[in-house]
Amino acid sequence: MADSNFIDYVKIHCKSGKGGAGSHHFFRDKLNSRGGPDGGDGGRGGNIVLKGNAQMWTLLHLKYRKHIKADPGKPGGGSRSTGKSGEDIFLDVPLGTVAKDAETGDFLFEITEDGEQKILLEGGRGGLGNWHFKSAQKQNPKYAQPGEDGREDWKVLELKVLADVGLVGFPNAGKSTLLASITAAKPEIADYPFTTITPNLGIVAYREWQSFVVADIPGIIEGAHLGKGLGHRFLKHIERNAALLFLIPCNSENIKKEYKILLKECEKFNPELMQKQRLVAITQCDTIDDAALKKLKTKLKTLNPMFISSVSGMGLEQLKDKLWEVINN
Repeated sequence: MADSNFIDYVKIHCKSGKGGAGSHHFFRDKLNSRGGPDGGDGGRGGNIVLKGNAQMWTLLHLKYRKHIKADPGKPGGGSRSTGKSGEDIFLDVPLGTVAKDAETGDFLFEITEDGEQKILLEGGRGGLGNWHFKSAQKQNPKYAQPGEDGREDWKVLELKVLADVGLVGFPNAGKSTLLASITAAKPEIADYPFTTITPNLGIVAYREWQSFVVADIPGIIEGAHLGKGLGHRFLKHIERNAALLFLIPCNSENIKKEYKILLKECEKFNPELMQKQRLVAITQCDTIDDAALKKLKTKLKTLNPMFISSVSGMGLEQLKDKLWEVINN
């Protein structure tokens, strides 16, 4: 896991820029040696800004950049001239990145669109110049405001994979094999649990040059909502999928019970997941004969599942049709 290029969690220390000081300047020229106050305002300190980038899919670039510091604003000048604002720091992040306060865990915002910009930490305000403080009683104020200090804080960035369809199932349910069969993605596939330990994305080429995105997400286990196994690291990624495809092998001891466990884990993690469109597919159907398959169809009639094989291609075209229908419904 440490060697993976897929990083979905980083904790960074951010420090925004200090605001520039206001000026306590007085107007002077060769004709006027005692002009009034004309000190300008200080510039705003630099912000730290997150920017959505549809070409990115991981937070790897921020893994080793632990300290982010923006520039301070420049002080104000004469003739009411405002100091230059500190340069903002823009951090490109993948779509689906959530910003949180590291200490409290409070949700701040989420980046969901390409080019979308949101301020993670705001720079300090520039101080007011002395001309703001001129009054009938104080014709020549000799003071101005200092700039406001920048803010300093630890922030957490978490990535929730954005995809049209999320594949849900226990380890070795055939998620990676299905993804490899219907897309050009090449996830690791083996006959032991937790082959997939990071999400894989694949684009399904559909009819008439259309397409949709499928996410193969690490396998769930009973108790995942409590953090067992890959726990929350798995479940958070299905929150942003438009539809969920539950995969259960045909040789499972109790298919209906397995499906109920999967639903229960999703619901306990986030009840809103139950509002998503969902389909059930029985995988590895090439490993049983026609009689056994017919018996299974009768037994699972109430689930209304699809029966597929990623190896032989059985039912895959019908599955893509159904997924397309659900996504666009």
